[in-house]
Amino acid sequence: MLIDSHCHLEYEGLVEDQQAVLDRARQAGIRGFLNISTRQREWDRVVATAAREDDVWASVGIHPHEADQHADLGEGALLEATAHPKVVAIGETGLDYYYDKSDRDVQQALFRTHIAVSRQTGLPLIIHTRDAEEDTVRILDEEMGKGGFPALIHCFTASADFGRKVLDLGLTISLSGIVTFKNAKDLQEFAKVIPQDRLLVETDSPFLAPVPHRGRKCEPAYTADTARFVAQLRETPLDELAAETTRNFFTLFKKAAA
Repeated sequence: MLIDSHCHLEYEGLVEDQQAVLDRARQAGIRGFLNISTRQREWDRVVATAAREDDVWASVGIHPHEADQHADLGEGALLEATAHPKVVAIGETGLDYYYDKSDRDVQQALFRTHIAVSRQTGLPLIIHTRDAEEDTVRILDEEMGKGGFPALIHCFTASADFGRKVLDLGLTISLSGIVTFKNAKDLQEFAKVIPQDRLLVETDSPFLAPVPHRGRKCEPAYTADTARFVAQLRETPLDELAAETTRNFFTLFKKAAA
């Protein structure tokens, strides 16, 4: 049993054939899906899919690319959306200085808004970070000082130093298909040493298809390919890694286990 801890089932490439996408994943041994939102206007669709499918859960949040369009989003809107029984996470949120599609100050302020809601609700924070390691760690450290909150770095591609820092802060790390890429040697080395109780796997589909599917649209079914690769890296039987990552998912996303 595996869980795809981060997929975008409402995105082009998956939504047109969503039921078949889910069926193919189930046939590949994927038994749970966290359907991620990135902007407020898609929250209803993301939650509706989770409400319809027993093995799908939802997140509500604003991606840093969308921060400028949601600069006035307050805690209240997020808090209201988290009341739905299938909403089990806050995000994805965070900082992206690679594309800089939104003002960095706005990204940071909205990141802190999400953190505040995570702290209030106890729902885990799903964090996107790219070329923003220093500010991500600084904000996490400052906010942890105000009161703890559960959090996850999704689609981890950062440095090992950043990885160690967020692990020290108590975060979980999720690996996507990027770990299978030939040029991901540093990431592969770090993947070997992530504590077994802090590790998740994901697809971030429809993006980042793992080897041997590179160049194709990514699907949740490919969680199995990433998990198999990570198991080989860590010299762990696949069934053990599947059990560990599934247990970690339900430990972190406690509302999904309720």
